Amino acid sequence: MKDDILKRLKSAGLLSDMELDLGNVPTGSYALNRVISGHYNKGVPIGAITQFKGDSSSGKTMFATHILCEAQKKGYYAILIDSENAYNAAFAKSLGVDPERLVYCAPESLEGCFESMTSLITEIREKDKDTPIVIAYDSIAVSPTREELEGENFKMHNMMGAARAKTTGACLRKINMRLRTQKVALIVINQIREKVGVVYGSPETNAGGGRSLEYYLGVDLRCSVKKSDGDLLKDADNNLEGIKGSVKNTKNKCTIPFQKCEFKLFFDVGLDSWYGLPKMLETDGLVTRNGAWYTCGDEKFQAKTLKDKVLSAEKDSSFYKIKEGLGLA
Repeated sequence: MKDDILKRLKSAGLLSDMELDLGNVPTGSYALNRVISGHYNKGVPIGAITQFKGDSSSGKTMFATHILCEAQKKGYYAILIDSENAYNAAFAKSLGVDPERLVYCAPESLEGCFESMTSLITEIREKDKDTPIVIAYDSIAVSPTREELEGENFKMHNMMGAARAKTTGACLRKINMRLRTQKVALIVINQIREKVGVVYGSPETNAGGGRSLEYYLGVDLRCSVKKSDGDLLKDADNNLEGIKGSVKNTKNKCTIPFQKCEFKLFFDVGLDSWYGLPKMLETDGLVTRNGAWYTCGDEKFQAKTLKDKVLSAEKDSSFYKIKEGLGLA
């Protein structure tokens, strides 16, 4: 009876045929996967917008590049909308991106960026109806509107950012529903700015999109790097080789929000996939900690040995459950 009613509703066009779970794209960090999706082997949701925001040099572009790399590994379409003119093919290749399979475009305006996304989605879907599409937009903060590029009186009109916010909202409304129906994951890179004269509350605000962007986000991630000596990674000759930082989940429609993880990022090879994982495993009750030592079942280990323990784990090992959770079994 119930199934018959549902069939009638669908045939009448009153129920959607869309899949509710369109899948995820890993980020290159097991801990960050867990913060975003609730699973160690998943990541950013397909069919939604995920924002990476933060100060300059906080790892935002690196995260987006890793996600494009993971998308290519899964056979998905990978698209980069580059409004910062910062794409370096050689560097992206060192992180695992295949430049020959990456669709790259650099529109001049904010509207042009969203129009390019729409055109590319339409062109791909004319030939391939099912393979997911992953788009990284780097970044919405520096994309000028057409009015800003062409208008003489834009300066006064944009003093409070009203025109830009209105344009961003209009662009997001047009593309938002297509993300789910067309199986698209949109990764938006944004900058953090400070509002002048704020005495109470946080002075931070999104540089691009304003409040309108926040309403459309499925996942909102705040990247932070302190850039003190303790957070800078240096080699034996004291040369800077990377940074340590954290990512906080400030909004999430996929799992519990306000979770946080740590990351370690090397300038030559990118993210350390395993860094930050021991703390997340402790949070989930899969391991316990006493000082610098962790315990999994009857076995003790330190954070630096976790990778070897998990990769070599057999079915009778205490680490095998972790291996399964990471999708490595």
